[in-house]
Amino acid sequence: QVQLAESGGGLVQAGGSLRLSCAASERTFSSYAVGWFRQAPGKDRVFVAHMDATGWSTTYTDSVKGRFTISRDNAKKTAYLQMNSLKPEDTAVYYCAAYPRGGIYHDSQYLYWGQGTQVTVSS
Repeated sequence: QVQLAESGGGLVQAGGSLRLSCAASERTFSSYAVGWFRQAPGKDRVFVAHMDATGWSTTYTDSVKGRFTISRDNAKKTAYLQMNSLKPEDTAVYYCAAYPRGGIYHDSQYLYWGQGTQVTVSS
Protein backbone atom coordinates (compact mmCIF):
# COMPACT_ATOMS: atom_id res chain seq x y z
CA GLN A 1 0.00 0.00 0.00
CA VAL A 2 1.38 3.38 -1.04
CA GLN A 3 0.09 6.62 0.39
CA LEU A 4 0.39 9.78 -1.68
CA ALA A 5 0.23 13.35 -0.43
CA GLU A 6 0.00 16.37 -2.70
CA SER A 7 1.16 19.85 -1.78
CA GLY A 8 1.95 23.14 -3.44
CA GLY A 9 -1.49 24.28 -4.49
CA GLY A 10 -2.75 27.78 -3.91
CA LEU A 11 -4.09 30.96 -5.44
CA VAL A 12 -2.16 32.49 -8.34
CA GLN A 13 -2.88 35.13 -10.95
CA ALA A 14 -3.23 34.20 -14.58
CA GLY A 15 0.18 33.86 -16.17
CA GLY A 16 1.76 32.74 -12.92
CA SER A 17 3.36 29.47 -11.93
CA LEU A 18 2.99 26.80 -9.29
CA ARG A 19 4.83 23.57 -8.60
CA LEU A 20 2.85 20.72 -7.16
CA SER A 21 4.54 17.92 -5.26
CA CYS A 22 3.36 14.37 -4.65
CA ALA A 23 5.18 12.63 -1.82
CA ALA A 24 4.91 8.86 -1.53
CA SER A 25 5.15 6.82 1.63
CA GLU A 26 6.94 3.79 0.20
CA ARG A 27 10.10 3.21 -1.83
CA THR A 28 8.08 0.99 -4.16
CA PHE A 29 6.82 4.29 -5.62
CA SER A 30 9.95 4.30 -7.77
CA SER A 31 8.64 1.20 -9.56
CA TYR A 32 5.32 2.78 -10.50
CA ALA A 33 4.28 5.11 -13.26
CA VAL A 34 2.65 8.26 -11.94
CA GLY A 35 -0.13 10.46 -13.21
CA TRP A 36 -1.65 13.83 -12.45
CA PHE A 37 -5.36 14.45 -12.79
CA ARG A 38 -7.57 17.43 -12.08
CA GLN A 39 -11.20 18.00 -11.23
CA ALA A 40 -12.89 21.33 -11.79
CA PRO A 41 -16.10 22.18 -9.89
CA GLY A 42 -19.03 20.22 -11.25
CA LYS A 43 -16.89 18.26 -13.69
CA ASP A 44 -15.32 14.83 -13.89
CA ARG A 45 -11.75 14.17 -12.88
CA VAL A 46 -9.62 14.26 -16.02
CA PHE A 47 -6.13 13.28 -17.06
CA VAL A 48 -3.40 15.93 -17.07
CA ALA A 49 -0.02 14.21 -17.33
CA HIS A 50 1.77 10.88 -16.95
CA MET A 51 5.33 9.76 -16.45
CA ASP A 52 6.59 6.19 -16.53
CA ALA A 53 8.62 4.69 -13.70
CA THR A 54 11.96 5.45 -15.33
CA GLY A 55 11.12 9.07 -16.06
CA TRP A 56 11.95 8.64 -19.73
CA SER A 57 8.41 8.75 -21.10
CA THR A 58 5.88 11.53 -20.54
CA THR A 59 2.39 12.19 -21.84
CA TYR A 60 0.27 15.32 -21.53
CA THR A 61 -3.25 16.31 -22.32
CA ASP A 62 -3.31 18.81 -25.18
CA SER A 63 -4.48 21.75 -23.11
CA VAL A 64 -1.35 21.76 -20.93
CA LYS A 65 1.34 20.87 -23.47
CA GLY A 66 4.12 23.42 -23.43
CA ARG A 67 2.95 24.84 -20.09
CA PHE A 68 3.08 21.93 -17.62
CA THR A 69 5.99 19.61 -16.94
CA ILE A 70 5.80 16.36 -15.02
CA SER A 71 8.91 15.06 -13.31
CA ARG A 72 9.96 12.75 -10.51
CA ASP A 73 12.78 12.21 -8.06
CA ASN A 74 12.67 8.55 -7.09
CA ALA A 75 15.33 9.01 -4.42
CA LYS A 76 12.94 11.42 -2.70
CA LYS A 77 9.88 9.31 -3.51
CA THR A 78 8.32 12.43 -4.98
CA ALA A 79 6.69 13.43 -8.24
CA TYR A 80 6.16 16.99 -9.39
CA LEU A 81 3.97 18.98 -11.71
CA GLN A 82 5.46 22.31 -12.74
CA MET A 83 2.69 24.54 -14.03
CA ASN A 84 3.57 27.69 -15.94
CA SER A 85 1.50 30.27 -17.80
CA LEU A 86 -1.50 29.32 -15.72
CA LYS A 87 -4.97 30.16 -16.98
CA PRO A 88 -8.27 30.53 -15.12
CA GLU A 89 -9.45 27.32 -16.79
CA ASP A 90 -6.66 25.46 -14.97
CA THR A 91 -8.54 26.04 -11.72
CA ALA A 92 -9.25 22.64 -10.18
CA VAL A 93 -8.33 20.21 -7.47
CA TYR A 94 -5.20 18.42 -8.63
CA TYR A 95 -4.57 14.78 -7.75
CA CYS A 96 -1.56 12.58 -8.14
CA ALA A 97 -1.97 8.88 -8.74
CA ALA A 98 0.31 5.89 -9.12
CA TYR A 99 0.39 2.35 -10.47
CA PRO A 100 -1.78 2.52 -13.55
CA ARG A 101 -2.96 -0.76 -15.02
CA GLY A 102 -4.50 -1.24 -18.43
CA GLY A 103 -3.97 2.33 -19.53
CA ILE A 104 -3.04 5.78 -18.27
CA TYR A 105 -5.80 8.19 -19.23
CA HIS A 106 -8.65 7.19 -16.91
CA ASP A 107 -8.73 7.56 -13.16
CA SER A 108 -10.15 4.06 -12.77
CA GLN A 109 -6.87 2.68 -14.09
CA TYR A 110 -4.80 3.95 -11.17
CA LEU A 111 -4.47 2.06 -7.90
CA TYR A 112 -3.12 4.71 -5.52
CA TRP A 113 -4.38 8.28 -5.04
CA GLY A 114 -3.61 11.34 -3.02
CA GLN A 115 -6.22 13.58 -1.41
CA GLY A 116 -5.75 16.44 -3.84
CA THR A 117 -4.58 20.04 -3.66
CA GLN A 118 -6.57 23.07 -4.76
CA VAL A 119 -5.24 25.28 -7.51
CA THR A 120 -7.08 28.52 -8.17
CA VAL A 121 -6.08 30.84 -11.00
CA SER A 122 -7.57 34.32 -10.93
CA SER A 123 -8.04 36.40 -14.06
